[in-house]
Amino acid sequence: MNKVKAGLQTFFAAVGGFFREFGRSVAKGDLFVKLSLVWMGAGYIRRKQIAKGILMTLFEAAVILYSVLFAGKYVAKFATLGTVKQEVVFNIATMQNEFNDFDNSFIILLFSVISFLVWAVFLVVWLYNMVACYRLQRRAEAGEHINTFREDLKSFVNEKFHITLLALPVAGVVLFTAVPLFILIAVAFTSYDQQHMPPAALFGWVGLKNFKDLFSDGGLTVTFGYAFRKILVWTLVWSVFATLTTYLGGILLSMLVNSKYTRLPKMWRSLFVLTIAVPQFVSLLLVRNFFANNGIVNTICQGIGLTGWLREIGLLSTSYIPFLSAPGWAHVMIILINIWIGVPYQMMIATGVLMNIPVDQLESARIDGATPRQSFIHITMPYMLFVTGPALVTDFVRNINNFNVIYLLTQDVYTTTDQLMANSQAKETDLLITWLFNLTQNYYNYKMASAIGIVVFVICAVFTLVAFNRFLRGDREEAYR
Repeated sequence: MNKVKAGLQTFFAAVGGFFREFGRSVAKGDLFVKLSLVWMGAGYIRRKQIAKGILMTLFEAAVILYSVLFAGKYVAKFATLGTVKQEVVFNIATMQNEFNDFDNSFIILLFSVISFLVWAVFLVVWLYNMVACYRLQRRAEAGEHINTFREDLKSFVNEKFHITLLALPVAGVVLFTAVPLFILIAVAFTSYDQQHMPPAALFGWVGLKNFKDLFSDGGLTVTFGYAFRKILVWTLVWSVFATLTTYLGGILLSMLVNSKYTRLPKMWRSLFVLTIAVPQFVSLLLVRNFFANNGIVNTICQGIGLTGWLREIGLLSTSYIPFLSAPGWAHVMIILINIWIGVPYQMMIATGVLMNIPVDQLESARIDGATPRQSFIHITMPYMLFVTGPALVTDFVRNINNFNVIYLLTQDVYTTTDQLMANSQAKETDLLITWLFNLTQNYYNYKMASAIGIVVFVICAVFTLVAFNRFLRGDREEAYR
């Protein structure tokens, strides 16, 4: 955690330095710099940067107009998310039934969040504008050259080109990531569900109630706490096994294919690569049909007497093997099927890494009497973890959110018999992400889905920070040169 701590210290030191400079700008700036607190273009116009002064003035005017003419009416209702319900009223002027001027809770929430982000951006620009105007004042007092607007534009394709490159991606992150994320967080603290669907109905703030329901049992009708614990455990178990089995399987398969004792290695490698070329959803749907209760695998098992034998020893109570339709069986089969799908991809990654293992280390170990197993444990695996450790972390996080494998294998096949799980619209084979999907897509329970989404984000963020700090700490590169 030392790197994380050092990074936070550096960040807060930079923020503190910026605000100290802002304070000096307000205290020591001349009349036009101080006037920039109200009129953002004043400091630029004083230093003959007319174009920049006009642009900052227009930006300020646009934010003010947006706030007064648009944002204000939504933000004013943010505390309640609306109070006027949709009703049909008779309009005497038109002699027709019409809808009243009702509130829409989601529209209020959406535009309020957007407005808060607009104001946050404006605040940052306003603070930086004061600092920039004071810097221009100091350059003028020192007799230094002050760039023209054309020179400032040229700087964005030269020394400030990194800002130009990052501008569009940052804007995309704000619009398509930050806004939905903040709305997701906000919805988790509301009563937004099927009974509170705007515009026909309103929803409001409920505080931490949704999280209390998620982390504690609420009786026979509200059982999200019970379902959450079971699904969280399965999500973590699935993520660990799905990541480790494909990772280790890919390494072992790569070593087997590239072994000097293996004949026709190019043919075997090509066959495994072909499995990657088939779209994953096609493979998963085919496998689901193969292992269905009336699928070809069950037919074969019945034909060879395996199903009957399992019934005799008490492992089955049905006339088929419930590969994907019963707890336990489905969990194991999902992991096994994921191995079949994921190992070829990991094999290709491992092949590239294994080809770069320092040969002298392997030769030295062999001369010193190390067995192939010892070389694998003490040389091959440490090198693989050093090179592919960050990718292993991302694979674990991806498996936490691995929607395709779980959904395509169990959708319309698995039905829970646990009434407490059913009350929460969950199944034993669900991951947190598939549970979240069902809550929104099929049951319109957006409040609980948002709370689950926040939990998933926290789990992934904490694991990523800890794991990356573990894999990237220290200088281990010299050990493999």
